[in-house]
Amino acid sequence: MLTGLLMVAEIVGGILSGSLSLLAHAGHMLMHVAAFGLALLAIRLAKRPASVQRTYGYNRMEILAAAANVLLMWLFAAYIVWEAVNRFGGDSHDHSHGHSHGHDHGFEGGTLTVLGALGIIVKLAVVYVLSRSSKQSLNVEGAMRHAAVDVLSSVALVISGVVVVAFEEASWVDFVDPALSLILVLLVLASSWQLASAVFLVLIEGTPKHMDVYKLCHDFEEVPGVTVVHDIHAWTVTSGYVSLTAHVLADPDYGGDYDTMLRELRRIASEDHGIAHSTIQLETSVTGCTEDHHVDHLLARERARRERRWIFSDFVS
Repeated sequence: MLTGLLMVAEIVGGILSGSLSLLAHAGHMLMHVAAFGLALLAIRLAKRPASVQRTYGYNRMEILAAAANVLLMWLFAAYIVWEAVNRFGGDSHDHSHGHSHGHDHGFEGGTLTVLGALGIIVKLAVVYVLSRSSKQSLNVEGAMRHAAVDVLSSVALVISGVVVVAFEEASWVDFVDPALSLILVLLVLASSWQLASAVFLVLIEGTPKHMDVYKLCHDFEEVPGVTVVHDIHAWTVTSGYVSLTAHVLADPDYGGDYDTMLRELRRIASEDHGIAHSTIQLETSVTGCTEDHHVDHLLARERARRERRWIFSDFVS
């Protein structure tokens, strides 16, 4: 709530004072407010039951909304850059009257200083609140660290405001605000780029970054009766929800219970690799299987690992 109110104040202050840096900083804060709002929306939508038409429910809405958020941020950043370039070209301030020059910069500098100081107070309060529960959640800890770093952007606003007020008659003071706005745009782009990369990986159904598919296959192949995993796909449905499909070749001469084997494979996927939903197909032959997509490089890597272990064990012995 405090962050949202401060964001609105910065937008109003940026428009009234003509400060691009305030608008850029407000855009950066908009990312945080939007991300928090999307998290709440995702929680509400996730409670809706799945249907025949939507077998995953509305979980993917979080990802689509995040993609829209990134697109809007990039459009906003492009607008700020365009305005900043115009400012450097001298198109924004009309200084034909000497008395208006000082008044404009005085108001702009004061607005930057006041709102920057308020931003420091609000963000330190956010850091304090999040720090009380950061040890219980990695997501909360990440948000706390980001808020702590974000305090620096508010400090930059205060410094910029003080400089504008102190040197309001200097010819170079016109470049302080657009220069700071470009720096804050870089901060917006850096923050949004990480989100954009994560969204892109989900939308192309790529393997989650935290997953080691080779380790997963190795763990599967350590289960008694399993020969090799010859087809595997892992992808993220939404944040914290990973799905898996795998074809597991079982030894046809295995004398144990296949249901027990399947339960162990599912346990490994869930408990050891954090997979929420797994579909595992047991096969005793790959004859006729047209989905043998990854067997070559999976087998090659695993053979290399085993050969290294054998060479090392022979050397030690």
